[in-house]
Amino acid sequence: MAKRSTALALLASATLISTWVPDVNAQSARDYVYIVGSSTVYPFSTVVAERFGRGGSFKTPKVESTGTGGGMKLFCDGVGVAYPDISNASRAIKQSEIDRCAANGVDEIVEVRIGYDGIVIANSVNAEAAEFTRRVIYLALAKEVPGDVEGQLIPNPYTRWNEIDPNMPNSKIEVLGPPPTSGTRDAFVELGMEGGCKTVPWIAALAKTDSNRFKAICHTVREDGAYVEAGENDNLIVQKLEANPAAFGVFGFSFLDQNAEKVQGATVDGAEPTFEAIADGRYPVSRPLYFYAKKAHVDVIPGLRGFLREFTSERAWGDDGYLSYRGLIPMPEEERSDIAAAVHALTPLSVASH
Repeated sequence: MAKRSTALALLASATLISTWVPDVNAQSARDYVYIVGSSTVYPFSTVVAERFGRGGSFKTPKVESTGTGGGMKLFCDGVGVAYPDISNASRAIKQSEIDRCAANGVDEIVEVRIGYDGIVIANSVNAEAAEFTRRVIYLALAKEVPGDVEGQLIPNPYTRWNEIDPNMPNSKIEVLGPPPTSGTRDAFVELGMEGGCKTVPWIAALAKTDSNRFKAICHTVREDGAYVEAGENDNLIVQKLEANPAAFGVFGFSFLDQNAEKVQGATVDGAEPTFEAIADGRYPVSRPLYFYAKKAHVDVIPGLRGFLREFTSERAWGDDGYLSYRGLIPMPEEERSDIAAAVHALTPLSVASH
């Protein structure tokens, strides 16, 4: 009987330790911040993590590049030391992800917009520089494109760039880019392809009369080999562009900025992908970047509150902060101030705003 009581007591103790409670046992299960998500935000998050870790009070956070969609899935799986504290995202959280989080007990999420980034179409510096319009991007990469009759869609017939625009190169359409789980892919189809899709009047009209069909037409990427899913590793795309000067790649501005000796960015609608053009809105394929944190993990996971404050400090994301030298486009000062205040107060995301 005594042995049975001891076994039951040990089982109860083990269950308590594995349960998410803000006590010493929970803290001892993981003593570092765990971050997943966007490959675009990954280099910024990694720099902050390294700076934070060098401070000496806490361990350097662990940062994994899983893609925005993959990161949000892991983030929303639950609350506790087995689950990430933060998910980086190159787009805003979706309502479906908020619902999934809520269903798994992740009901207080702090949204942190960190700055802006441009999505570039780049090729090797050993190739001729290119000039794109969003219309060309759409016609090159959409699964179906308009036919000769208004309202008609046909399978994308274009195989070479100059078939769309005689000013484009006489080379095979080959674009290396992120998979559907990537926030960069989501933003690229919305800002780039949809922007070009809207130049077709009858399709643009669908945005008001049949939004589902409009999105299906504008956002569906062809699957015949012209667009090549190259995974979540943007450095791999850069390497492949070096090996194949005829190909183009899609990735965030920061990777262009960091690999300027290897790749060059194409203009889009006449605007070059530069720090200044993204900051002032002239470059059309640009978007905000985010990360999301679990309020329930703050002050339970050692260092999480401090990491949030480091990332939202002026020395990190300010106009002259260390992240701007890595390619992050800073937000206006007032916007940074408001977001930093909300982060310090751990103000949860308003579900109504999504």
